[in-house]
Amino acid sequence: MISLQFFITAFVVVLAPGTGVIYTLAIGLGRGRSAAAWAALGCTLGILPHLAAAILGLAAILHSSALLFQLVKAAGVAYLLYLAWQALRSDGALAIRSEHSHQPGWRIAWRGALINILNPKLSVFFLALLPPFLSGNPASATAEMSLLGLVFMAMTFAVFLLYGAFASAARTYLMQSERALRWMGRGFALVFAGLAARLAMERA
Repeated sequence: MISLQFFITAFVVVLAPGTGVIYTLAIGLGRGRSAAAWAALGCTLGILPHLAAAILGLAAILHSSALLFQLVKAAGVAYLLYLAWQALRSDGALAIRSEHSHQPGWRIAWRGALINILNPKLSVFFLALLPPFLSGNPASATAEMSLLGLVFMAMTFAVFLLYGAFASAARTYLMQSERALRWMGRGFALVFAGLAARLAMERA
């Protein structure tokens, strides 16, 4: 069940840059390592509803219901555009500034969780990713999918922590140039807007 093939597949998926990675990098650059750890935690916890949906079979309902899919997708697109705006604003939640600004860790984590919660493709993703690695015993399928999902979440958190640490280390060098900070903020805004456009084109 938990095979080397699963670890390699999960690692490649987790390592690939997505909305959670971009958010963690932005937080790490803008607020430092501790804040990036909260972002990684939030993005990881945002996986839970989709994992539960895949295990309970709700992902199939989401996939087959065009209206439900479009509603969740519209909320996700709007939220990504909101993050793009926050990256552009000088006082926004994702603004990259030379001075430290305190923000509660739970709020950083909550924004990260919303990024994944509002992505309707994640439920379908887990429904496709996990079954090939099951033993084939119907009696233990739920327990096996839960275990695989938890391992995937642990890997996600570990990799995102590394991304956050990298961004936090790069922060020291970027803080020396106000121009670099402005362009970084614009770059993150553009990436979030691009992710919103890609999500908007997704079909159930």
